[in-house]
Amino acid sequence: MSVAISEFIDFIKVAQLYGLLALWRVRCFVFFSSQSGSHRQNAKEMAQDSMNQTKRDALMNPQLVRPPRLSRQWGVILMTIFSATLALLWFQRVVIGHPTQANSAPAPALSIGTAAAKKGDISVYLNALGTVTPVYTVTITSRVSGQITSVNYREGQMVRKGAPLLEIDPKPYEAQVTAQEGQLAHDHALLSEARVDLERYKAAYSRNAIAKQQLDDQEQVVRQYEGSVKNDEGNLQSAKVNLAYCHITSPIDGRVGLRLVDPGNLAVANSSTPLVVVTQIRPITVVFSVAEDYLPRIQQQLRQGHRMTVDALDRAQEKKIATGSLLTLDNQIDTGTGTIKLKAIFPNQDDSLFPNQFVNAKLLVDTHPSALLIPASAIQRNAQGAFVYVVRPDQTLALRSITVGTVDNNVAEVQGLQSAEIIATDNFDKLRDGLKVVSENASAHTQTGAGR
Repeated sequence: MSVAISEFIDFIKVAQLYGLLALWRVRCFVFFSSQSGSHRQNAKEMAQDSMNQTKRDALMNPQLVRPPRLSRQWGVILMTIFSATLALLWFQRVVIGHPTQANSAPAPALSIGTAAAKKGDISVYLNALGTVTPVYTVTITSRVSGQITSVNYREGQMVRKGAPLLEIDPKPYEAQVTAQEGQLAHDHALLSEARVDLERYKAAYSRNAIAKQQLDDQEQVVRQYEGSVKNDEGNLQSAKVNLAYCHITSPIDGRVGLRLVDPGNLAVANSSTPLVVVTQIRPITVVFSVAEDYLPRIQQQLRQGHRMTVDALDRAQEKKIATGSLLTLDNQIDTGTGTIKLKAIFPNQDDSLFPNQFVNAKLLVDTHPSALLIPASAIQRNAQGAFVYVVRPDQTLALRSITVGTVDNNVAEVQGLQSAEIIATDNFDKLRDGLKVVSENASAHTQTGAGR
């Protein structure tokens, strides 16, 4: 097209030159008409000489030639008509009469990506937003008051059940244990003495040496000392328990959080301020909600004893974080949302799931065998519904309406196609029914067909 434009510019320059010559001819005609017969011949010769000189000047330098001031309006009109006529002739000759190679040659076939419809199994998943929830979370507080003497864990450390965490000064409670042991020994001695006296009173009473009332009183004294001994034993056990509370240990296997207290701090008995928090993360659970419409299918799988797989995916649903199984479901439906909560359990040996983390949960509820599968990206939609572009054997496109079923990982189950049919997968903005195309991966489809 740039060549044609250059040719048109050159053509206009030549047209301007010839237009100037035409103006001189018109001027001469007017001049000759106005002169008498005696001067007409001389004027004609002078005009001829002037025109010849003008031709020579125009050929050497067209810019030096200027139209005469006489009859300027006529000159402008004639130049406009002459230029328009030349432009029309150029357009007919160059654009219409001599089309470019791009217009005369047929349009090349459009290159597109394709894929073949094939049969296979596809899984039916329920997608939901879930929250990672620990099986156990223990907030440890002090059962006794005292000064913290040592912190026996590192922040973020994995601890086993019974591992020491904190130490509270035990000296006051050791003293209480000693005092209770002394009181118990004292009351034991009194009990022994009362029992000896009781035996003596029994012997004396058998000889009628004492009254029956005195024997009965001694029996009650023995029972009183027995009660005192039991009370002392209880107090001793309580003192020993308080002493044991000075050594705080982990009640579960789990991960310790950040340190909340330091050595030297004062621990207060039964305070709401935690000393340390331990969270079990192996195994760990994910709680998510699904619509109540899916409840019968889930219950049927659980009643049959099937293990229902649950995948935990990242926020973008592109990376699978962990795989577990459905543990249980809640005992009631949330009437506000029409959903029911489900809990899945994950081994989490690599600690990929973290407490209170948001994940996308995918619950496998069924598998469709021998389904017709195509890439989900090949499916287009219009007012009539979903459709695909099918590549005919003559490499032309045909628009085909389909019914879309389950979609999983960019693979869709469809109806309305035949196995091994080739469909377009890109360049949809340029596609139309009947368009000639070339498949970029035609050889791969040919090998696949030969293999079948």
